[in-house]
Amino acid sequence: MSPEGAPRTLLIVEDDAAFARTLARSFERRGYRVLHAVGLEPLQELLRTEHPNYAVVDLKLKGEASGLACVQALHAHDAKMLIVVLTGFASIATAVEAIKLGACHYLAKPSNTDDIEAAFERAEGDVAVEVTERTTSIKTLEWERIHETLAATGFNISETARRLGMHRRTLARKLGKQRVK
Repeated sequence: MSPEGAPRTLLIVEDDAAFARTLARSFERRGYRVLHAVGLEPLQELLRTEHPNYAVVDLKLKGEASGLACVQALHAHDAKMLIVVLTGFASIATAVEAIKLGACHYLAKPSNTDDIEAAFERAEGDVAVEVTERTTSIKTLEWERIHETLAATGFNISETARRLGMHRRTLARKLGKQRVK
C-alpha cells in the first residue's frame, strides 16, 4: 500500500493496553510506525494530525462506541486505508457490517502479526475461494444470533438476554463456554 520507501503507519484501536503494547512492538519490529487509540474519541483526535495507511481495530471496545464506529470513522478519513477488524466476538453479522463500513478483512482472535499482515496483503476479494456444501449447525446459528444481538445492544448482556428471551445467567453461561476475548 505504501509507496516504495514511504513509512508504513499502523493505527491500533484497542482498549486492552497489554495486547495493544504487544501488537505494537511486533509491528514496530517489522518496520511500521505504530499509533494507538483506545476508542472513538481518541481516534478522532489522533486523525486530526495523523494519516495512517493501516489500521487494526478491536470490535469490542469499552464505552459507548464499538469498533464498527471506529471502522466507519477510519474509512471516512481515508477510503484507501487498509483496515482489519480483530475480535474475540466473531459472527457473520458483525463481519458483514465491518466490510460494509470499510474494513478489508475480519479476523477472529487469536490472530497474530503474521495473520494481520497477510490480511492487509489480501485486501482484494478472491473469486477462487472454495464454496462448501456444509450445512450450518443449530449450535452455530444460535451462536451467530447471540453475537448479532450482542453487537446490536452494544454488548449489553442483560439487554441481549431480554431480546433473545432467555435468562441472563443462561446467556452468561453460554458466553463463558465459548471462551471469547
